[in-house]
This record gives sequence, structure tokens and C-alpha cells, in this order.
Amino acid sequence: MCKDKVNGKTVLCGANAYEQKYYFNQRFDCLPQSVKDELHIICVLFTEEVGGIFTIAFEEDGGVVMETNAAEDDFLYDEISSGLMVREIRRNRQELFEALSLYYRIFNEIKR
Repeated sequence: MCKDKVNGKTVLCGANAYEQKYYFNQRFDCLPQSVKDELHIICVLFTEEVGGIFTIAFEEDGGVVMETNAAEDDFLYDEISSGLMVREIRRNRQELFEALSLYYRIFNEIKR
């Protein structure tokens, strides 16, 4: 879970219900504390509600993606609820994700 990149995507943050841990990619430590706090709350509440592992990551083009998965033997994980919750988060936090996407694209341009 503590990898910078997973499947070609740059992980911003995530939470793991099995290990009860939260991860934030220190490459993005310059984000405002209020944004980091909001991401922390989103990730932890998701795993408390649904279980499994939840990550927020950037695609190469700057798009923000939320991914969730669970261990094969996790019979309490509700795949339907996880999909509904991801859609609800995206709808309720649309401005946050648009701002993060813009930030990531600028961040990558500056690095080049």
C-alpha cells in the first residue's frame, strides 16, 4: 500500500481497513493542511464504512481516480456499497478533485 506508483498511477493517499493505517504520499506534502485533512477523513471514513483498501491516485494525464479493493477472504466487504460510496464522494467533493487534478498537472510541468 505504501508505493508511490501503482499500475502506472501516482498514489496520493489511501487507507487500509485490515492494517488500520492511513498513507499520504510525501511528494505532495506542500498541499494545504486543510486539503490533507480532508483527504485523510475521506479515506478513513470510506474504509470504516465499507472496509477493504481505498486509494486516491493521479493518472498520468492528471485525472483523479478512486480505487477500492478487498482481500478475497473478506466476506464483510460490500462491493455494491463501495461503488455507491465512490460515486457519492466524487459528487460531493467534485471541486476538490478538480483542484487536485489542476495542481497535479502544474506540479508535473514544474518538475520537467
